[in-house]
Amino acid sequence: MKKKIVIQGAQGAFHEIAAFYYYKDEEIEIVPANTFKDLFKCLKKNEADAGIMAIENSIAGSILPNYAMLQNSGLEIEGEIYLRIKQNLAALPGQKIKDIKEVYSHPMAIMQCEKFFNEHPNIKLIDSVDTALSAKEIGEKKLYGIAAISSSQAAKKYGLEILADSIETNKMNYTRFLIISGKKENREIVNKSAITFALEHRIGSLSKILSIFSFYDINLTKIQSMPIIGKDWEYQFYVDVVFDDYKIYKNSLVAIKPFTSSLIILGEYIKGNTIIE
Repeated sequence: MKKKIVIQGAQGAFHEIAAFYYYKDEEIEIVPANTFKDLFKCLKKNEADAGIMAIENSIAGSILPNYAMLQNSGLEIEGEIYLRIKQNLAALPGQKIKDIKEVYSHPMAIMQCEKFFNEHPNIKLIDSVDTALSAKEIGEKKLYGIAAISSSQAAKKYGLEILADSIETNKMNYTRFLIISGKKENREIVNKSAITFALEHRIGSLSKILSIFSFYDINLTKIQSMPIIGKDWEYQFYVDVVFDDYKIYKNSLVAIKPFTSSLIILGEYIKGNTIIE
């Protein structure tokens, strides 16, 4: 049986591209979800075997709401993949850039193409829920004078023509995707972990945690903080660590636990590959 993978967005979205790369040795069926909330609902209802969720972009930064949704979901990170993102301006055939009055796309995609649109100030930029869904709507409704920022796969699928390719400001534009499932698996080989914990607003509280990780030779690849709603000046931290020795890594968690509250392991997995199309 094909493994069902739920993605945020329509077919042709970067989430779908990432899914096929991650599961390149397996047969999969894509289950589209309009929003990340819908993605989590789908997984909680066991309507898919796993989901793929963007968590950060090398230009636009972290997608903060996704951290909170992941923590509250009870689901687990089972892997990750980094995908080179090439953004394209796509519209119905027979048009030129001067004919375009409005562009619809996900706000992250718009942010990634800031320089291009600074050079075309007459184009109105409008946020949408997804790059591929924007391309799909233009193709199905035959909307002239309107374009989408999308992948080349989405443009082709929905009958659009690429008016300008690779319009992202930084050509080293990557998005990190997490693979999420509800299956609590004991993986034999892991070298990366995502954890979350809370800290009170006290002098040196974070530096103690960092010192402990340093003592155990644990490399922090990312640290993201978010305020805890209803608790003034208290913060939730989301931390990615990589390690060579699993036992030493587990010992480091034992060592930091007395200085934290609600320490949770969001997932232990193998560090993801980087895909350049």
